[in-house]
Amino acid sequence: MVTHFYTASSLDGFIATDDHSLEWLFAQDFDADGPMAYPVFIQRIGALVMGSSTFEWLLRNQDSWEYAQPAWVFTHRDLPIPDGADVRFVQGAPAEIIDDIAASAGGKDIWVMGGGDLAGQFAEAGLLDEIWVQFAPVMLGSGQPLFTRAAQLDLIDVARNRDFACTHYRFRRRTLSSG
Repeated sequence: MVTHFYTASSLDGFIATDDHSLEWLFAQDFDADGPMAYPVFIQRIGALVMGSSTFEWLLRNQDSWEYAQPAWVFTHRDLPIPDGADVRFVQGAPAEIIDDIAASAGGKDIWVMGGGDLAGQFAEAGLLDEIWVQFAPVMLGSGQPLFTRAAQLDLIDVARNRDFACTHYRFRRRTLSSG
């Protein structure tokens, strides 16, 4: 099982505008059947993890809930659950809940989607293995940051998908030196 953060970003490091809009993203040219595209990625995913802002954005912007996988939403608020969706609201640190998330994934991978802060919490706890970022040719100037923690990464792959520079990284694990 691998835990991924799969997202798109502006070149200046934002995944959404200040008001959580993604209009800038959908205005870009991207091939859904091209390299590092969503349809192939989602096939490996057994469970989703997101914060409440991402969950609420999905509720506002999708006609229906499109995920068959269990969705774990980190929140302190009461939020509606779409008909037929397997949504589980949780609170606390990722390390306290990761075993339940992993069990719900049924041997498949986990996708930490949406906010960079939640992904940062997973990385800080040593629970995030890979990050996939599709960089769009746009500068937002401000907004919701791609990532909120310092991290060292190793590049696994890079590809072009029409307007996007698609990157795939592995998080380096901290090791203690022996000397």
